[in-house]
Amino acid sequence: MLLSAAILTIFIGLVHSYLGEKYILIRLFQQPLPKLFGDGTFTKQTLRFTWHLLTVAWFGLAALMILHHLGDPSSSSTLNAIATTFAVTALTAFVASRARHLSWIVFGAISALCYLAASAAQV
Repeated sequence: MLLSAAILTIFIGLVHSYLGEKYILIRLFQQPLPKLFGDGTFTKQTLRFTWHLLTVAWFGLAALMILHHLGDPSSSSTLNAIATTFAVTALTAFVASRARHLSWIVFGAISALCYLAASAAQV
């Protein structure tokens, strides 16, 4: 059951990103948007990476489902999955905003703290 749920979660994440990009974001970007940091590029990039971060979060949840399916619901493996999800989130925010959207710092800190907690849980 959990493996099927994980597969469906990954599928809906891919569909969400693809269809959202094709039918929502492209049309939204044809409208006037607030100009932050000089032009609309920062606004567009922020909306785009925020949209796709939901897919990243769903992939992280799918990873947790897979861990439980495999019979490894230990705190260290769970924390590593959470840490990896936040690491990808931080990297996405960093790259997509060219480090101008400072959320990457907080996401990176969350990731590091979860990795540290996972390391402590393994001892």
